[in-house]
Amino acid sequence: MRLPRMVRARARIRRLPSPTEPMPLVIGLTGPNAAGKGEVSEHLRASGFVIHSLSDIVREEAAAVGLPPERAHLIRIGNQLRESGGAGVLAERLAPRLGSRDVVDSIRNPAEVEVLRRVPGFLLLGVQAPPQLRFARSRERARPGDPESFEEFLAREDQENSRSPAGQQLRATFALANEVIDNGGDLDALRARVDALLARLAARG
Repeated sequence: MRLPRMVRARARIRRLPSPTEPMPLVIGLTGPNAAGKGEVSEHLRASGFVIHSLSDIVREEAAAVGLPPERAHLIRIGNQLRESGGAGVLAERLAPRLGSRDVVDSIRNPAEVEVLRRVPGFLLLGVQAPPQLRFARSRERARPGDPESFEEFLAREDQENSRSPAGQQLRATFALANEVIDNGGDLDALRARVDALLARLAARG
């Protein structure tokens, strides 16, 4: 039965967000290895954001087939998922988990950005730092499978910039960033830049 026009109008009004509720903000993070995306995520977590990562989807798939979460395995499995499910498959799997104050880390393909731009309040944030500094940070954190030489570190980055639509395309993804933060300094400077970004976004309403 078709509702009267006045009832339909009231229903539409009730669905409008409250003026006291914050606007949705979903921050996607992209950038090269060891640029500081994890530190940005942790600072945003302390600011009340819920943290997600597209790598979580890949890690779940690796665990399902009995592989350890080493970087080389994750790159290969991520590429296989994109080949079989489409270039935006990781974002499509993650999108239903997102709310109104979330972070999505490890965005590595332009198709993932395309999917996430459908999420209300999505913004892509690029995090960058010089290669030599990133390699030093990589060696300091010593994750399983991380490169042991600077040459291997750079070669691994070339693998993460494939021309294949199903591969990782970090540079092409970074070029889509709405905002960019430079992490060439210390943690205090990085956190201050993140806080300044949040303040600017809040001022925009």
